[in-house]
Amino acid sequence: MQQEQDETFGLGVRHLTVRLSDPNAKWHEAYLHEEARIREALGPLALDIQHFGSTAIPGIKAKPIIDILIGVHRLDDGLACIRPMETIGYDYAGADVVPDDHLFGRGIAGETRTHLAHVVEYQGFNWRRDIFFRDRLRNDPALALTYEELKIGLAQKFAESRAAYTQAKKDFIDKVLAEAGLA
Repeated sequence: MQQEQDETFGLGVRHLTVRLSDPNAKWHEAYLHEEARIREALGPLALDIQHFGSTAIPGIKAKPIIDILIGVHRLDDGLACIRPMETIGYDYAGADVVPDDHLFGRGIAGETRTHLAHVVEYQGFNWRRDIFFRDRLRNDPALALTYEELKIGLAQKFAESRAAYTQAKKDFIDKVLAEAGLA
């Protein structure tokens, strides 16, 4: 059932690779569906849940993976999220992939990724960075298109290395974040 739902929403990228898809209006619906599942699983642990990443930016190509930001009181509360997130199909990827971030993935383990959930301190540094970058791109279509062009070139260059693709976007993201003192 869940895999059929992911396919309906056009989600899924082979593990550790990069593939961009045209914008899909169903991505927002996919986020809302997942937000409800996470809220039910985490209850009061989740102070806020937000859709971020490129699937949250209207009109640009994105990896068809829904990025979800989950705000908790303290970073250590991320450990309390492991079991509830596992019950709804998420694997815990650890807290060493992204500093100050507990990372959870959903999809077909070792094959595809459809969702990434980042558990961070609510209103902490990572929360503010991620929300600012999302909102900046949502409010500046020209900047969003510049970002999309960068992503298209990097996706071709690093199609078999999601880590290299992500690292190569860092300078652009840091420049945008520097505007708000968040780099």
